[in-house]
Amino acid sequence: MRFGVLGPLAVWDDTGAPITVPEVKVRALLASLLAHDGGPVSPDRLVHDLWGEHPPGKPAGALQAKVSQLRRIVGRDGVERQPAGYRLRVEDSDAAQFRDLVTQARATTDPRARAARFAEALNLWRGEAFADFADEEFARPAAHRWSELRLAAIEERAKAQVDAGDYSPADELADVIARHPLREGLRAAQMRALYLRGRQSEALASYTDLRTRLAEELGVDPSPELRALYESLLRQDPGLAAEPRGNLPRPLTPLIGREDALARLAGLSARLITLTGPGGVGKSRLAVAAAGLVSADSGSNRLEHSRGGLPDGAWLVELASARGSAADLAETVAAVLGIRDSADSASPVHRLAAALRDRRTLLVLDNCEHVVEAAAELVETLLRTTRHLRVLATSQEPLGLPGETVFAVEPLPPAEAVRLFTERATAAAPDFAGDADTIAEICRRLDGLPLALELAATRVRGLGVRELAARLNDRFAVLNRGSRGAPARQQTLRAVLDWSWELLSEPERTVLSRLAVHRDSFDLAAAEAVCAGAGDVVDLVPRLVDRSLVAVTHGSAGVRYRLLESVAAYALERLADPAATRSRHLRHYLELAESAHLHGTDQRAWLTRLDSEAGNLRAALDEAVRHSPADAVRLATALSWWWLLRGRLTEGRRMLSAVSRVAGPDPELTVLNGSFALLTGEPAPPDSPESVRARWLRAYSLFSAGDLAASQEMNERALALATAEDDEWGVAAALGLRAMLSLVRGDLAGLGRDGQRSAAIFRRLGDRWGEMQTIPPLAALAEIKGDYAEAARRQHEGLAIARELDWQAEVSARLSGLGRLALLERDWQRARDLHEQALRIAADHGYTYGRIHAEMGLALGARRSGDLDAAERHLTRIRDDYRGFSSTAGDHLLYAELGFIAELRGDVVQAKKYHLQGLEYARLLDEPRAFALSLEGLAGTAVPETAALLLGAADAARRSVGAPLPPAERGDVDRITAAARSALGDSAFAAEFEHGTRLPVEAAVAMFASW
Repeated sequence: MRFGVLGPLAVWDDTGAPITVPEVKVRALLASLLAHDGGPVSPDRLVHDLWGEHPPGKPAGALQAKVSQLRRIVGRDGVERQPAGYRLRVEDSDAAQFRDLVTQARATTDPRARAARFAEALNLWRGEAFADFADEEFARPAAHRWSELRLAAIEERAKAQVDAGDYSPADELADVIARHPLREGLRAAQMRALYLRGRQSEALASYTDLRTRLAEELGVDPSPELRALYESLLRQDPGLAAEPRGNLPRPLTPLIGREDALARLAGLSARLITLTGPGGVGKSRLAVAAAGLVSADSGSNRLEHSRGGLPDGAWLVELASARGSAADLAETVAAVLGIRDSADSASPVHRLAAALRDRRTLLVLDNCEHVVEAAAELVETLLRTTRHLRVLATSQEPLGLPGETVFAVEPLPPAEAVRLFTERATAAAPDFAGDADTIAEICRRLDGLPLALELAATRVRGLGVRELAARLNDRFAVLNRGSRGAPARQQTLRAVLDWSWELLSEPERTVLSRLAVHRDSFDLAAAEAVCAGAGDVVDLVPRLVDRSLVAVTHGSAGVRYRLLESVAAYALERLADPAATRSRHLRHYLELAESAHLHGTDQRAWLTRLDSEAGNLRAALDEAVRHSPADAVRLATALSWWWLLRGRLTEGRRMLSAVSRVAGPDPELTVLNGSFALLTGEPAPPDSPESVRARWLRAYSLFSAGDLAASQEMNERALALATAEDDEWGVAAALGLRAMLSLVRGDLAGLGRDGQRSAAIFRRLGDRWGEMQTIPPLAALAEIKGDYAEAARRQHEGLAIARELDWQAEVSARLSGLGRLALLERDWQRARDLHEQALRIAADHGYTYGRIHAEMGLALGARRSGDLDAAERHLTRIRDDYRGFSSTAGDHLLYAELGFIAELRGDVVQAKKYHLQGLEYARLLDEPRAFALSLEGLAGTAVPETAALLLGAADAARRSVGAPLPPAERGDVDRITAAARSALGDSAFAAEFEHGTRLPVEAAVAMFASW
């Protein structure tokens, strides 16, 4: 069992799980025993600690009761009774562990290790010692003792950090010093850290503040040791920090966006680290920055801590112009280090190794890619024959040595790329201004490559941001002028890529140029198909990955490859056979699309695969439209179901139209083009599709376009043919659509029968998209019937499918559905949360109908919770911002809600206008429940007799389709009923209500108009 006093009192069992000490007096007893460090405490002392000046009538018995309670928690042997009193057996505690760690830290000589041990000790603290008994007299001495030891540990840790070259105490100690302003140890560590951070004035100000406080509060001066440190700071004593040795250049501009990379590099302990990445990604700059940090940290403590650090400095060796063998490179390194030739006959490599044998040096070998084999030979010999040498190399490919840590330098993420471009552009053109979207586009097109961004930033002054972005299609002509101080290979973007191209073998060049026809990423099978005849592609692609010209990713679609946009643009210029390569690309993706199984158990895998190839499929279809219309028809036909299942309706419509313009007559293509036109809100000529799935798709698109009669007729033809051909998928799809038609018509029996049968078939086929189509009607049916548990089950099932297949539009729709159910349960907060989630997702994915549904849910919740103004804002936004998008049913509900809001405000005239508008939409829907809602709304604006009659007609309309209002949805009806019944009396109300139940809807409306 373990006890904790470094914070609130705590007890943990042997597994580390907390044990509760529930009773206040028992906790106080435990705290008192712990405050005496395991020594015996007399009963009188314990009684006083627990009850103070007001002990109980029988203090000994009361104390014994508390001891018994404590023993039940810590064990009978945990509290011992001795002649001198009670004693707690403490085998383990955070306080004892803290004391031991502090002792160990003080015995540690290495400052880094000492600081780490102190940090480990201080991490045990969870707050102030005995925090929940801070005001109790018995706890004060122990709490003070532990707090003093904690402050001492903070002081000593800060000193060790500064000794180790870590100057973070400059800022970290500010809060502690504010609470303990007279502690000289804290001030000394802070002053040294501030000075070594280059903040001398702040270091001197800290001393002045201490001296003033000591004089005013204690009438004394600072200690001689602190005065000596102050004087050293004034003199800028060189002994405070030694200048790191080496030849690292001082950067002229700050390094932007590489903070995380520097931190990760600092955490690596390998003797050989190779920074890899494409040309222009900033490997050299990052390597110099990392070496500078290591050198600065160790250089300040070189003499005092000769066993660690880099007392012999960090040295940059530029190999871009080097050529030859390992011996040639050794001579280059020796020249940089100032190592002279000796008279012995040893090779240059071994002479260099002998000179470095005992040196603690960091070598930065920059640009090794063109001499990678010679560099690897040299580095391997040096590391094998020296004890303390470390090597930081930069290369477009790893050196391939044992023990090498490869650190991939990635392009800058979008936010950091924008920051770099903006700072460099501002430096080049002080009046620089550009909109955020255009700048982000430039950074994306340039792949976040720092060199390309810096080259682009220099052109802002002459071109401006928009013109620069427009000219990036010819990026090599635009980015043709860099800094005069940069090496020739970094003067232009083309020069950077020329350098990389020249390092490739002929087969590597051929493969790279052919890979460039891919759009976005590709897999190895696509690489083999497109690069057929270029050699062993399975070997060549990984070699291009090693040379940082092809990037590799691992995701849900498996291993994929991609070229940076600039690399792809350059490689396309070098492509020797563009027509043949694009033809192979088209053939591969046509075969892929035609082999996809999108209906059944393989649906999810194929959807994911086609999603990952979206860019290549578009590129292949563009190529087919230009050069092979027959292939364009095949590819567009194969992709149409992917477009439909993924909701890529606009893309499908655009591509099918493009194919139709260049292809000859094709019946299936004509049906597909017309169906997608209807799905995207465009007119389409009548058609007579022949196949089951073409008929179903036309029926589905007619339903989406609101032509319910034509949809029903075509869907029945599809169902008949599917049944005759024993096409289970076709039967399930037609039944599912018929269920939706039944919902709109108010045929709830048909809805349930067809919806459940459709869901069962789709489930048996393993078609998750099909299952999803049955969720909305079946959930709606359960909701109409008042079975909210079943409705919620359906909605959650749909939500799981949508998330499984990453259908964000459906995720939004299902969240809105669950939000509606929360409204029916009067859980206003949960309803709002669900609808707000749905709205965010719909907005993020451009799902307009999802935004309408979520906004409507927020409006419904606001009105029902009494916030009429918020409800009206939501409804007005739907009406004004989504004009032309909302369905007839949606418009009907919109005007009904506006009418109820006006009625609740007492504006009967406006309420009547809204409900009459809603009635027109109900007539278009020709659905009894829609008529009922309009009649209920009008009842709220009518005289009592008419109100009762309209309520009766509405009730009859709902019962005619087996859908009376469930209790949770009767709020408006009950309110209007109560008002009419109160005015008429029960019998008169019942008579008018009964009269209404016998009237057709239009007759009831006519009577309303006549009154």
